[in-house]
Amino acid sequence: MKKLLTSSLLGAALIAGVAQAQDTEHLRFGVDVPYEPMEYRTPDGDLTGFDIDLGNALCDQINAECEWVVQAWDGIIPGLLARKYDAIMSSMTINDERRQTVLFSDPYIKPPSAFFIPADSSIDTVYPESLRGKTIGVQRGTLQDNYVTDMYGDDAKISRYTTADDLVLDMDAGRVDIAFLDFPVGKSTLLDSKDGSYKTVGGMISEPEKYFGEGFGIAFRPRDKDLAERFDKALATLKENGTYDEIYDKYFKTQQ
Repeated sequence: MKKLLTSSLLGAALIAGVAQAQDTEHLRFGVDVPYEPMEYRTPDGDLTGFDIDLGNALCDQINAECEWVVQAWDGIIPGLLARKYDAIMSSMTINDERRQTVLFSDPYIKPPSAFFIPADSSIDTVYPESLRGKTIGVQRGTLQDNYVTDMYGDDAKISRYTTADDLVLDMDAGRVDIAFLDFPVGKSTLLDSKDGSYKTVGGMISEPEKYFGEGFGIAFRPRDKDLAERFDKALATLKENGTYDEIYDKYFKTQQ
């Protein structure tokens, strides 16, 4: 009888374990790397960064298992629509143009953009006149690309790059006079890693909203409203319980 009881208890435990495993949802996030401190790889090759840590915390909150799928930026929305992943969490700015294609979560952060120049540059202001004949570097297809094209495209040459790293290589070679990037990306790739060779000019820029949107959001397929709502609730919970602040301070405290 004791042996039968033990077997029954063991069987029940196994069934409970299987049920618990089945309750854990598997979700895939599309992400473009490397853009430190938002999303990048450690020397060991592991993905990390603000988006990665926050995304993993959000998945934990809704009892889901996260998988990160690396995808180049110019194909990241098509990849979502083709079901290569379930959502995009890759520093994507919420704006009306993208809303025509994807469904966004609530904003989870709104970092500013900034102009970056070599430390010995003669550029001291950012106006169409001061940039006439200059080459402005941007990442192709970003809000920064749209902004400089409209504001400076008639006076300056716009050079577009697939990655920020490619842009930096051309800046180092003197083929780009000034770059316009998300401030966290520019800080990491130009200010922090170039031994004082670069600086910002013109201050932080986050307006007008028609270009810079409402901040970064998680992008979903339009039909996945329930999933987006679950992530919105999870984000609110992480902000209430202090988890969001811990992750934010890990990557941005030195910028306050």
